[in-house]
Amino acid sequence: MPTVSVIVPNYNHAPFLRQRIETILGQTYQDFELILLDDCSTDNSREILKKYADDARLAAPARVRVEFNEKNSGSPFKQWNKGVRMARGKYVWIAESDDYSDARFLERLVPILENDADVQFAYCRSQQVIGNGKILGLLGTFVPGVDNARWNADFCVDGEEELRRSMVYGCIVENASAVVIRKAAYEQAGGADESFRICGDWKLWCTLMLAGKMAYVAEPLNYFRFHEGAARNRFGLWGAGIVEWLAVVRWLLDRVDVPEAELRQVRAYHADRWTAALLRTDVPRAVKREILRRAKTIDAHAIRSGMRAALLLAPSRAAEGARQMWCKVWYGLLDLTYGMRHSRGLTREGLARVRAKAGRE
Repeated sequence: MPTVSVIVPNYNHAPFLRQRIETILGQTYQDFELILLDDCSTDNSREILKKYADDARLAAPARVRVEFNEKNSGSPFKQWNKGVRMARGKYVWIAESDDYSDARFLERLVPILENDADVQFAYCRSQQVIGNGKILGLLGTFVPGVDNARWNADFCVDGEEELRRSMVYGCIVENASAVVIRKAAYEQAGGADESFRICGDWKLWCTLMLAGKMAYVAEPLNYFRFHEGAARNRFGLWGAGIVEWLAVVRWLLDRVDVPEAELRQVRAYHADRWTAALLRTDVPRAVKREILRRAKTIDAHAIRSGMRAALLLAPSRAAEGARQMWCKVWYGLLDLTYGMRHSRGLTREGLARVRAKAGRE
């Protein structure tokens, strides 16, 4: 049996597929099988995948397997679970089809899992790459109150402790392609949540961390590609993405104890994000209502927190512009909450009425 099952879930990433697969085949650690999945692509992905399936280099029995969906699954995480069900290896590497890797990726990460049975997954630092292949530099990780220098050295930590320290703010594992997972742990966690389309990876990492350790390698061995066809863009990062984001935060806060003082900081941090989504004109009104509803599940004073965040987002150089932005945000938030009309003028009297109504919230 292979030690590692490498799963490549693909949808319309034909321009990147060859580089993705070649950097897998070129790994210095060769004890792996390759599972190529296609989620009913409309480009020439199937043609490329079939060529690899017939490649003489991969002639060993069952070294490479290809599965084509006749209908799009609607969620990348359904493909993740499908690939893991097919996997025979002890460890799983979900190598996203638009990313690529250093040749020493498996050589560096697999021994970490081999040497400590409590490590649920290990991941490495990533380089940012844009669609045309230009490397922009290291992908940064920001966590309030945590020194950025932390990411310059390897570490292995208790998962639950790390959830309180960083994952309550956001997903520190920026890219699934940077991760090697213990298959038994993946199955014990119940797999990825297939109801998600954007934040299912974050929820999966959190579930795994509740069960054991997480390890990090500071060497950038993964190349994370940003482009228009990425899932986070296709599914609406600022719409459905924020809804899912808040759902994961609520789920996580139900499972870890966060001190009240830090919880206030967590709520304020997330308010910055969901308030920005409410201010966007490209987010549908119904989605904004759902965002605000979800925000209230993690913050009983969501309106107040949203206004505080909006003030930071408002123009600072023009006092009148800032006042008008403030009024617009008040009207927008309260309209979503109470069904007020946007037709009211931005007058001082109108603002006083809004303040009074908000005070009763």
